[in-house]
Amino acid sequence: MIKLLKLMKGYVAEAISAPFFKVLEAIFELMIPLVVANIIDVGIANGDQTYILKMCGIMILLGLIGFTCTLCAQYFAARAAVGFSANIRNAIFGHAQKLTFSDIDRLGTSTMITRITSDVTQVQSGVNLTLRLFSRSPVIVFGSMIMAFTLDVTSAWIFVVAIPLLCIIVFGIMLGSIPLYKKVQAGLDRVLGITRENLAGTRVIRAFAGEKKEVENFDNSNALLTAAQKFAGKFSALMNPVTCLIVNLAIVALIYTGALRVEAGILTQGIVIALYNYMSQILIELVKLANLIITMTKAAACAGRIEHILEDGGKEMPQAEDTSKKDNFAVSFSHVNFTYEGASDESLTDIDFTVKKGETVGIIGGTGSGKSSLAHLIPRFYDATKGEIRLDGVDIRAYSTEELRKKVGIVMQKAVLFKGTIRDNLRWGKPDATDEEIMRAISVAQAAEIVEDKEGGLDFMIEQGGKNLSGGQRQRLGIARTLVANPEILIFDDSASALDYATDARLRTAVREMQGEHTVFIISQRTASILHADKILVLDDGKLVGVGTHEELLASSEIYSEIYYSQFPKDKEVETV
Repeated sequence: MIKLLKLMKGYVAEAISAPFFKVLEAIFELMIPLVVANIIDVGIANGDQTYILKMCGIMILLGLIGFTCTLCAQYFAARAAVGFSANIRNAIFGHAQKLTFSDIDRLGTSTMITRITSDVTQVQSGVNLTLRLFSRSPVIVFGSMIMAFTLDVTSAWIFVVAIPLLCIIVFGIMLGSIPLYKKVQAGLDRVLGITRENLAGTRVIRAFAGEKKEVENFDNSNALLTAAQKFAGKFSALMNPVTCLIVNLAIVALIYTGALRVEAGILTQGIVIALYNYMSQILIELVKLANLIITMTKAAACAGRIEHILEDGGKEMPQAEDTSKKDNFAVSFSHVNFTYEGASDESLTDIDFTVKKGETVGIIGGTGSGKSSLAHLIPRFYDATKGEIRLDGVDIRAYSTEELRKKVGIVMQKAVLFKGTIRDNLRWGKPDATDEEIMRAISVAQAAEIVEDKEGGLDFMIEQGGKNLSGGQRQRLGIARTLVANPEILIFDDSASALDYATDARLRTAVREMQGEHTVFIISQRTASILHADKILVLDDGKLVGVGTHEELLASSEIYSEIYYSQFPKDKEVETV
């Protein structure tokens, strides 16, 4: 929690003002039992109604002043808490943008969502209540004890015994609750992850009639979360009855002692009532403090999880100095190996090839052969475990992230579109792109009819995730978005899988005919999509088992031949488009 306090920047004044006004309110509240004592000992004892009315007026005035202080404290506490939580959310979101693909794989999407929603909300509630009550409760508790000493030293020793016992119980339960609530939040992570997966994969679940299995899986995780929440709640619930028991025992002792001292003429009835009021105030404050401690415990556990996220990952990928001269190879892999973080086996092993500028390269292989892994190394989404990757003869690690993203454009397997207009989505790679540039990219991506058929054209509003578009439409707009940026190296990672053969062929022809010299990588399961390539890379189990043209590989690569003839009968010829 302490590390997060730097995010209170901009709300420090409010964070100081809230407890200040709460302390003022507590001081005025501590005066009320003295006024009540005077009303009993002076006004009622002497039958002086004027004095009674005067003291009642003072009590009302003290109440109004306290109410005003409370309003000010509530206002400043709310501003500080909401502003603080907004800063935390901004920090988490900003940190998420810096995470590498490896960081995201390790942390998980559901964890990030829990941190930025549930955890931040808990921290916000904790800060709000802390600013309002954490300064008030100690002032009331210890202020009551001090006021008791000013009234009667003997009776005040009851306060001295009761208050430390109460502090031990309160803070003991708080320290014991923190690890329990950490387990609760971890359980919430699991439930949220399952929920997110089910919502995202609802079509797949229904297609395989897996509803019953998923319901059971959710019920089991939810039952574990419920059990952890109940146990943590039962442990925290001990605070109220135990504190009430101690305070009520103290009240009994106080009344008994006070009665004896009143009978002996040492104390007045008003002073005994004042002492009772102070003890009652302590009881009320400790009930509030107990609830505050529970909230603070949850907030502390959530704050620790947020700190862990902010400290985990997001580090700049290591840079390397490279003084090599540029050469004619757009991309070169030199004995590259790659292993995903936490994986036991290599995903790519000893990958070695070169690609000249302007060449079209096809990459093919069975499922899990490492095609996408290889593609993700070129824009440096991941770093190679061994070996060296060069673009234009320069070590890929010598490029800044911004330079690399301008140089390499990739269209992912899954087309992801954001809520907004077609124009806004296509300007991601080039924010200042003109409508003419956008329409040129749309034409190459074979998406012109999408814009023409939609109401508003480029101003047509796309729903989140492109839910109001078909799979093929999403893929073509995703391709157009990359083309708008006009990178030197284009990577199509199985990005035409939802397109029919004719559209796919027109797309490849249009890409080849684009202005400028572009190096193109086409990753596909369809051999028809890569027949025209200047060079084809055949992958099998993370190894490069074949390099050459279509004709060369048919003659030399058993794996390529097997893939090709599984799609086209041997007695039919396929025209290279």
